[in-house]
Parts: sequence; C-alpha cells; structure tokens
Amino acid sequence: MSIEQLVEATASLNAADAFRPRFDAKRWAQFGSFLQQHKLRTGDMLVRFHDQDRNMYLLESGSLQVYVPDDGTSKRRPVAILRPGSVVGEPSMFGDTPRMAQVEAMSPAVVWVLTRPRFEELLARVPDLGIELLRAIGAVMAERMRANLERGQPIV
Repeated sequence: MSIEQLVEATASLNAADAFRPRFDAKRWAQFGSFLQQHKLRTGDMLVRFHDQDRNMYLLESGSLQVYVPDDGTSKRRPVAILRPGSVVGEPSMFGDTPRMAQVEAMSPAVVWVLTRPRFEELLARVPDLGIELLRAIGAVMAERMRANLERGQPIV
C-alpha cells in the first residue's frame, strides 16, 4: 500500500497543530514501512477513553471527532474535529498513561497506525528518522497544549 495520499494530506493540512516532519520522499517511504493502514466506517471508535493502547494514528482521509465523555452520562465534551493530515494519539509514544479522550470516525476514514513496538523498532533501525519523528510529534503536542492553555483548559 502506498502512503502517497497520506503524504499529500499531511502537506496540505493548514492547522497550527499540523504534523510537519521534515521528511523527503525517501524518508516518507521509510516511515511508511513502519505503518499499517486501517479503514474506518462512520461511527467506528478509533481510541477509547482510558484505554491503555500505545498507538499513534495519521489521518489520510475522512474526519475524526475527539471528545471526552462526561462521567456517568451519555453527554460528550467535544475537543476537536480532525481533518486529513492530522495526527492523533501521539502522547502514547511518550508515556504509559491512559487515553485522555475518545476518537470516533465522523465519516468513512483511512488512518495509518504506528504501534509502540514498531516505533521502538524504527528508533533502533533508523535513529535519525526516529529523532525527526519525535521532534514533529513533540511540536504537535506543544501546540495543542499551548492552545488548551489559551482557552483556559487545564492540562490533566
């Protein structure tokens, strides 16, 4: 499977928290060899609140809704709507804490997953690629934290 559409989506996303690795075509191909493609239907749950999975996802197409469920009710507190080119689940590459939100497909979507074991393999086999990936996902996390602080949302 080719990651060309993912590369295009990533390059075209105009968002402050966009995933911007400094990869050329060769680096994207190397990175893609560590990813797996998954297709989602509308309503499919990608990430569950408080789960312990250690996957990071890159959205190739479709849209995802990020929200936090209110305790004991069916209400949801919306956090974000993600467009193609977005990354989600990136904190799982850094820590072993439970998931902070749920992520659900708002439309049919294609995502590419990087599992923690494949991430660790990438770091061992292609360290300079891994360092650039860490820089890029760290920048996403820093921007999202800044935006939350500006909105007065606590970092929990």
